[in-house]
Amino acid sequence: MENAEVVAMLGEIADLLELTNENPFKVRAYRRAAQVVDTLPVPISELVHKGELGSLPGVGVHTAERIAQFVESGTCDVLERLRGKVPPGVMELLRIESVGPKTAALVWKELGLTSVDALEEAALSGRLATLPRMGAKRAEAIVSAVARHRSRQGRVPLHRALPYAEDLVARLRAIPGVKQAIAAGSLRRHKETVGDLDLLVSSTDPERVVSAFPKLPGVTTLLAQGPTKSTARLSVGLQVDLRVLPPESFGAALHYFTGSKAHNIALRTRALHRGLKVSEYGVFDAKGRRIAGEREEDVFRAVGLPWIPPELREGLGELEAAEAGRLPTLIEEEDLRGDLHVHSEASADASSSLLELASAARGFGRSYLAITDHSRSRPLGLDEERLREHLDTIRWMDRELRGRPHLLAGIEVDILPDGSLDLGAEVLSELDCVVASVHSRFNMSSEEMTERMVRALRSGLVHVLGHPSGRLIGSRDPYPYDLERVLEVAREEGVALEVNAHPERLDLTDSACQRAKAAGVKLVISSDSHNAQHLDDLRHGVWVARRGWLEAGDVLNTLSLSELRRHFRRSRRVSPSTWTGEGPGLAP
Repeated sequence: MENAEVVAMLGEIADLLELTNENPFKVRAYRRAAQVVDTLPVPISELVHKGELGSLPGVGVHTAERIAQFVESGTCDVLERLRGKVPPGVMELLRIESVGPKTAALVWKELGLTSVDALEEAALSGRLATLPRMGAKRAEAIVSAVARHRSRQGRVPLHRALPYAEDLVARLRAIPGVKQAIAAGSLRRHKETVGDLDLLVSSTDPERVVSAFPKLPGVTTLLAQGPTKSTARLSVGLQVDLRVLPPESFGAALHYFTGSKAHNIALRTRALHRGLKVSEYGVFDAKGRRIAGEREEDVFRAVGLPWIPPELREGLGELEAAEAGRLPTLIEEEDLRGDLHVHSEASADASSSLLELASAARGFGRSYLAITDHSRSRPLGLDEERLREHLDTIRWMDRELRGRPHLLAGIEVDILPDGSLDLGAEVLSELDCVVASVHSRFNMSSEEMTERMVRALRSGLVHVLGHPSGRLIGSRDPYPYDLERVLEVAREEGVALEVNAHPERLDLTDSACQRAKAAGVKLVISSDSHNAQHLDDLRHGVWVARRGWLEAGDVLNTLSLSELRRHFRRSRRVSPSTWTGEGPGLAP
């Protein structure tokens, strides 16, 4: 929890430095420090108290001082000084897609714009288009981005909310008399964003729990309080609703407050048809007698259904599937044997060595890891010569590791605007795993983007289509493309689609996973790690896959390495012996 707050503080300092035109080396230093803290496996306060901040790579003496100040007091002198230079509304502009620090500084200093409303008005009136490097088309895009920003307000990405929920639940469980404590709501269903936190506690002493809650670390504002419930706001702005239930009602309350609304309505309607009433307090018969409620499983059993996993509770046919015995056996994180999209320090935006990645993967129980660094179109990406050198290193390291884990030689190759691949067929055909992704020209029409992706899939070289929609949760909407057409071609070519588990991507979405499964297209769940600690992000991809009704058999990296290699060989239609240097989807 505290690490996330330090990361936010360092990021804010970097943004403020850029807005005030400070030394760009300082900006990069704070952003680099934020990346390091974001991947720490321990609370940063431990390093502060031991005086070990200086041992972190990329964290200099001055940055370490700011971090220590923040951990001890909740702020630091540099942050407060910079905040005094920039109107608060200017920082809000940075939350608008395509408005970075340079653009925000430009509109603030040239037009005096210090709020999202003012930015929108300037774009609509034409004033924005008069600025350098702006123009009418850019102004129109900003108007659309403002509308998307407003639609997302009040929602927090799952990975940001989760540490706060886990910390509070752990502290609630430590209160004497508490039997159970769990986070319900959209967080338990693993929705990609959450509006607030719903915490449920089972206890015979609700007064003790309710009185202790406002005193927990991170709780700053008490909004409402009653005998068995409390509502508060955390220091980071998240609202938390606490409810304390007697043990005999806890299962019913857990079901009720997990939701979703559509699922709850469907289950209550089913209960009514059976002469029963379901509420947060239990399941009651026609005479008002409680017949279930202590366990969630009993609530489902009372209406003639097996327990339904929380991820499926969206009112999308899960009750009918449960009644017919057709609920899927959802994939579990333990089913994944490897990770097929991982960046090493050979990528300019990544920081871990092959040995560090292998050691972390071993700790997470992975048996294979595909090293897929960026190709040459990305900043400092690999051209053919450097890629071949890198492949020699990967294969040497694979031999040294002796299968603990196996390292696969791969690449994340760019799909260029015309649909060709960023590297030639000769080198791509030598690789164990080719992930092809779009990283540029997101403003193409749906037809253009679809044909761009289709041409890449037709190359006969691609094993996996990476983060297919290009979205970044909360900051960049997916680019338009025809998913059904892409799925059709992917099935024909034997190309898998990626469920990118990076917490800010989660791409494919759950609904797209369902459509891929229905179309007979295999998927992979990959971490897109840029640091060894990011390998743990696979769980976020598993949650998306579960919401998409996926089973282990739908996901390729549940296969053993030998099975995966056989599958990839079958899907590849180009090999070095047949390469001619020409053909669809090949870079010139």
